[in-house]
Amino acid sequence: MQLGLVGLGKMGNNMRERMRRAGLSVVGYDRNPEVSDTASLAELVERLTGDGPRVVWVMLPIQVVDAVIGELRDLLAPGDLVIDGGNTKWTADAVHAASLAEKGIHFLDCGVSGGVWGLQNGYALMVGGDDADVALARPIFEALKPEGEYGFVHAGKVGAGHFAKMVHNGIEYGLMQAYAEGWELLEAAGNVTNVPEVFTSWREGTVIRSWLLDLMVLALQNDPHLDTIEGYAADSGEGRWTVNAAVDLGVPVPTMAAALFARFTSQQEDSPSMKMVAAMRNQFGGHAVKAEPGS
Repeated sequence: MQLGLVGLGKMGNNMRERMRRAGLSVVGYDRNPEVSDTASLAELVERLTGDGPRVVWVMLPIQVVDAVIGELRDLLAPGDLVIDGGNTKWTADAVHAASLAEKGIHFLDCGVSGGVWGLQNGYALMVGGDDADVALARPIFEALKPEGEYGFVHAGKVGAGHFAKMVHNGIEYGLMQAYAEGWELLEAAGNVTNVPEVFTSWREGTVIRSWLLDLMVLALQNDPHLDTIEGYAADSGEGRWTVNAAVDLGVPVPTMAAALFARFTSQQEDSPSMKMVAAMRNQFGGHAVKAEPGS
């Protein structure tokens, strides 16, 4: 299968490499010429000359997705397929699908989790769209997902993939906040003299072990007291969407809401627990951290 991939940032570049290692032919386009295989989006589409429908995966920030899908609408042909793998708000998926369908172009939305570790470990994929389109793209999903039984789901119709990823990120907010508050409490306790080793010990045999816990340990190995990180954690938008969706559906999500509001607090003043949230976000997603003044 030949695939076009638009957006070669922290995740897109690694996704291209993982798919190539799996034997897929991937033509990538990015505004950065140092990583791009083509000079333009039009050239990318022209180079997709294999048999069968062309597939273009869009891996871009939400701010530019509308424009790029609009351009692809004019470049692709009936039967071709667009996959939006970025963190697009799920309500936009039906709009994109309808616009492309006017030209006979198919659409899938795919929530992607895995961050900067995806090349090594694979990506968790949550897909929304028609069965036939999912079947067409299945070799791509198989190349990207982790080895083994888990890591891929056809979540439902168009919009379901991004909705599932949105809820995933809301859960992530809550988990990170709980770990971070536990770290702050242990740091404040004078009788606990080796906080990093406490978290290391929890990586086996406890009910709270997880990959996020593993990443906490990595962060503490690099900076045992997080002295070089400011207690500031940005919110990407999906936490807000999750809480707003819960309000619309009448579903109580107090943990997710509290975690979101804690991030708002961190953006106003330095917060010790937010040092850990910032450190974890940096570990799994390569998200920037703010350095403490003077560090």
